[in-house]
Amino acid sequence: MTNLLVELQTEELPPKALRKLSDAFAEGVRKSLEEGHFLEASSQVKAYGAPRRLAVHITDVRAKSPDETFRQKLVPVKVGIAADGSATPALVKKMAALGITCDVAKLERVSDGKNEQLVYEGVRPGVELAPALQKALDYAVKHLPIPKVMTYQLADGETTVSFVRPVRYLTALYGAEIVPVELFGLKSGRTTRGHRFHAPEPVEIPNADAYESVMNSVKVNPSFDARRDEIKAQLEERAAALSATAIMPEDLLEEVTALTEWPVIYESTFEKEFLSVPEECLILTMQLNQKYFALRDAEGKLMNRFLLVSQLVAKDGGKAISEGNARVVRARLADAKFFYDQDQLHTLESRVEGLEHVVYHNKLGSQHERMLRVRAIAGGIADLIGADRTQAERAATLAKADLRTLMVGEFPELQGIMGEYYARHDGEPADVALAIREHYQPRYAGDELPSTPVSLAVALADKLETLVGLFGIGQLPTGEKDPFALRRHALGVLRMLIEKQLDVSLPEMIDAAWAAEQTVAGVTDNRAALLEFFADRLRVMLRDRGASAQEADAILALNPAKLADIPARVAALQAFMQLPEAESLTAANKRIGNILRKAEGVVESTVNESLLTEAEERALFAALTEVEPKAEALYAEGRFEDMLVAIAALRAPVDAFFEKVMVNAEDPALRANRLALLSRLYGVMNRVAEIARLAK
Repeated sequence: MTNLLVELQTEELPPKALRKLSDAFAEGVRKSLEEGHFLEASSQVKAYGAPRRLAVHITDVRAKSPDETFRQKLVPVKVGIAADGSATPALVKKMAALGITCDVAKLERVSDGKNEQLVYEGVRPGVELAPALQKALDYAVKHLPIPKVMTYQLADGETTVSFVRPVRYLTALYGAEIVPVELFGLKSGRTTRGHRFHAPEPVEIPNADAYESVMNSVKVNPSFDARRDEIKAQLEERAAALSATAIMPEDLLEEVTALTEWPVIYESTFEKEFLSVPEECLILTMQLNQKYFALRDAEGKLMNRFLLVSQLVAKDGGKAISEGNARVVRARLADAKFFYDQDQLHTLESRVEGLEHVVYHNKLGSQHERMLRVRAIAGGIADLIGADRTQAERAATLAKADLRTLMVGEFPELQGIMGEYYARHDGEPADVALAIREHYQPRYAGDELPSTPVSLAVALADKLETLVGLFGIGQLPTGEKDPFALRRHALGVLRMLIEKQLDVSLPEMIDAAWAAEQTVAGVTDNRAALLEFFADRLRVMLRDRGASAQEADAILALNPAKLADIPARVAALQAFMQLPEAESLTAANKRIGNILRKAEGVVESTVNESLLTEAEERALFAALTEVEPKAEALYAEGRFEDMLVAIAALRAPVDAFFEKVMVNAEDPALRANRLALLSRLYGVMNRVAEIARLAK
C-alpha cells in the first residue's frame, strides 16, 4: 500500500461552487475506490480546491484489490443439466456471460425450497489500481454538482467535451509512479501548473506526498480550508495593526478563498466624505462589488479604510494595488452617495403611489394593493398585542416604499434598511422608522426578532398576508420546493409569538389576515390547511429545541391557540416524565381515553357522589376533589410543572380504581357516573399536554 494523488488542473472554477466541487470530487473518488476494496480503515482522504484545480490525496491505497470468494447462482438443475449429465446450451451461455469456466460436475446443487439450483463457488481475482481509478474518476466527474456546464473542444480540434471548466493537466500518482488513466482527452502524468503570474511554467510533482510542498513552492496553496484560515488570520492581524476590526461575513470569506491561490492582504482607503452615506450602503458596495473587507474602529464606527485580498506578491509592497483599488472603490462609493442624495429629495410617502406599478404576484395584485392588506392586518394585530395601531398602520403604509428608491434598485439587499434611513430623514416617528427596517425580521434562522410592539405588528402582518394569500391561491410548498419561503415565514411567526411571549391566539391572527385577503378575487379560504402547516412547522421547531417527537405530539394534540407558553409546557412535561408516578399515570390516561372514546352517547363530567358505591371510586373522587382546584390554580398561573407534580398525587387512587372498579357496570346510572368521574379526571390530567401520548 502507498498513497494516491489525483489532480485536475483547470481554468478558473466558479468561486461560489468551488468548495462543493472540491468536496464532491474527493468523495466520488473515495467512494468508488472503497467499493472496489482499495482502501483500508486507516485510509485518510484530503480534498483540495483552488481556483484552478481540484485534487484529492488518499493514504493507504492498495495497488491491487484482494481476491474475493463469491457464490453465484446459475440456473435450475433441470434447465442446466441434460439427461446425459452434460451442460445444456442455456447453462453454457450463462457461464460464458459470467466468465465462469469449470467442470459441470463440480457445480453445487442447492435447493431453494422449490427447485434445485446450480451454484458456482469460486474466487474472483483482484483488480489492478489503474482500471479502478479510471472507474473512480469517471464516477466522480459524473456526480459533481456543476452549477453550469461548459462545452469546449479538445486539442485535436474535433472532439467536444463538457465539464465545469476546461481541464489542462491530469495528474495521477501512486507514490512516485504515474497511474495510467485518461480524462477529457488527457493522459495522466505528473505535470501541473503553479501560480498564473508568479510561476506560470509547468511543474512536476515527484510523488503523491510532495503535492502540497511543491504547490507551495510555486505560490499555490491548494487546501481550501488552509487558505481560508490564512486569509482570516491575515485580516485579523492587519486590522489589529490599525486598532480596528475587520467585518468578515462567512460568505465573503468563502468567496475570496475560492478566488485566490496565494492570498496576500493589502490596505487601501477612500475619502471621508463618503462616510456621510449610511454604512450599510458602503459596506455592501465594498463587499458585493469589490470583495473588500470593511473596517470598524475601536468605537465600532466605520472607517474610511478597508482590506483587500490579492494573490499577487507586489514588489512595491502593494502601493500600486492599494492606489488602484482606491480609485475603483471611489467610483463605486460615488454612485452610492449619488443614489442616497437623490433618494432624499423625495419622501417615502410620495413613493407609495408608485407601488401600483410594482407587481407583487400576478394573482394577488401590485405591491400597493398588498400594502393596503398588510396595513389592515397590522392594525388588527396591533390591537391584539397592545401596540400603537396608528403607528403600526403608518409603518405598514411606508414599509415597501423604498422599493421605488435608486439605492434599493441597485442593492435589493437594503430593503427596509434604507426605508428606515429615509423615514427618519422625513421626520417619521422613531417606532415607525424602526418598524420599516424590522418588519422583514427574522430573515433567516437565528436572525434577530423585531424589537418593538409596532415592529412586531407589522412583521406579523407582512408574513401572515404572504401565507394566507399564497395558501389561498394554492401556492403551497411541495417537498423541497418552497419558492416563496413560506416555511421561513411560518417559523418567523412562531418565533415571534413564542420568544416575544405574545398573549395572542394564532387562529385569531390568521382570521384577521383572512379578513383582508378575502377581498382579492380568486383567493379561497385555506385557513385549515395553513393551521396544519403551522402545526408541522411548530413540531419541527420543538424537535430542534430538544423536545422528543412524543412530547411535541402530546402538546400539539391539544391545539394550543396561545403559543407563548409552549416552551414552559415542554419543560414541565420533561420534568413530569422523570417522576416515579409518570409511567403509571400516562398508561392510565391512555386507558381512560380509550374508554371514553368507546362510550355511547355524550359523557358528562358532573359526578353524583351518592352513586359512588365502591370504596376505590369514593377514594378517587375525594383525591380528585382535593387536587383539582390546586391544579387548576397552578395552571392558571402558568406554573405547568407544579401542576403536573400536583396531579402525580393521584397515582395511587387511580391505580386502585382500575384494579377494583368495573367502569362498564350493568346499571346504566352507575356506568354513566363512573364515566363522568373518568371524564373529569381526564380533563385535569390533560391540561398541559395529552400525556397518554407518552405512555410506553
